[in-house]
Amino acid sequence: MNIVVVGAGKVGEYLCGDLATEGNDITLIEKDKRRLERVVDQNDIMGIVGNGSSYEILLEADVNNADVFISVTPEDEVNIIACIIAKKLGAKYAIARVRNPEYSDHIDFMTDSMGIDMMFNPELEAAQDIIRSLEFPSALNVETFAKGKVNIVEILLREGSYLDGMKLKDFQDERANKVLICIVERDNEVYIPDGDFILREGDIIYVTGSKEELMRFYISVGEYNGKLKSTLIVGGSRIAYYLIDKLKELNIKVKVVENDYDRAYALSESFPGVEIVAGDGTQPELLEEERLQNYDSVVSLTGIDEENILISMFAIKEGVKKTITKVNRTSLLNIIGVTGLQTIVTPKQIVADRITRFVRAKMNKRGSKVDKLYRLAGNRVEAVEFVVSENSKVTGMTLKEMNTINNLLIAYIVRNREIIIPKGDTSLLPNDRVIVITTTRLEDLDHILA
Repeated sequence: MNIVVVGAGKVGEYLCGDLATEGNDITLIEKDKRRLERVVDQNDIMGIVGNGSSYEILLEADVNNADVFISVTPEDEVNIIACIIAKKLGAKYAIARVRNPEYSDHIDFMTDSMGIDMMFNPELEAAQDIIRSLEFPSALNVETFAKGKVNIVEILLREGSYLDGMKLKDFQDERANKVLICIVERDNEVYIPDGDFILREGDIIYVTGSKEELMRFYISVGEYNGKLKSTLIVGGSRIAYYLIDKLKELNIKVKVVENDYDRAYALSESFPGVEIVAGDGTQPELLEEERLQNYDSVVSLTGIDEENILISMFAIKEGVKKTITKVNRTSLLNIIGVTGLQTIVTPKQIVADRITRFVRAKMNKRGSKVDKLYRLAGNRVEAVEFVVSENSKVTGMTLKEMNTINNLLIAYIVRNREIIIPKGDTSLLPNDRVIVITTTRLEDLDHILA
């Protein structure tokens, strides 16, 4: 596909690399020549120096022949105007990043009235990701499928785990097929396991099921830590703004520590019932004074990755049972040898996954389209949700009739409101939502066939 990206910041740079590896033809527009050259050289893409909302620059980028136009500059207004012009010039689809809550609160109206196909807020997306992780305190990460009906949680098997030494088929028999272990990470290798696979201490497993069944699973294997009742947020960023709102809805006690006095004051004005502390959250003395150790969870959201990592490490040392760390440069974790951190949130990756999902869905107009896409296990495995179309090759086929490609698992089928873990005699019907786990890039459900 021909894709034009405006803005080479954190999100734009990550997005160009992500979409280029998907085999798309990318043109990047960026005002900063040095930044543009760096991203172009890294990803072997086309580059144009200029303002992405300029009519002449967009013509030079051949936007009239673009399949997808994406504007991710720091300025919301530039992104919106650029998308409107791109659509008028003939771009098939337009995507805009908006960060201002005044715009984010009216996304449906703006997409309908302005013709922009998708608008997203990275900070809001990250806050929603954090909330999902707080709902499953023992999980390292949580993703949702089928409009929230199915979750996939990432869990570390600790020393003495009930599952250590258990064959998967014994686990499935015991759990009566209510949840499914679909991926296992062990010693830097990734497995889509069969029934004879034996789980070991230190494995990272990915378990899928409904929220209710996953809670029962947690209790049965001794991993349930109880519902979180309090959260300490360090860093009053835009993510914190959205997160506070959602935590209040869940009746979770919130305290925020923010180093910048003006920002702390602004948060206190926006959330009068929330305790906001103006102070340096990287100072252990301050964190101890604010009783960090008494909180169920600590979320590190400062603008500096190293600070977030250190805050979370300190919280773990103090016995906090759930930590969430915002890290933009995940390579840092390997460089400084950090281990033991729990949930890592990377806003640019969350956004890239969502946009890649959109692009893949538009690649195939007639078949069973990608509805959701998540990259798991260090991007080595994909969990893809398809909606089965009437003309799909697999429609009406049972699983035992399908000759599927290697390293693939059909994990779930959602039919109307019923959640089905499929067996050999289960067939796929039109409008079923099918969740596929695979190490192969898929654009269409038919591509599961060998």
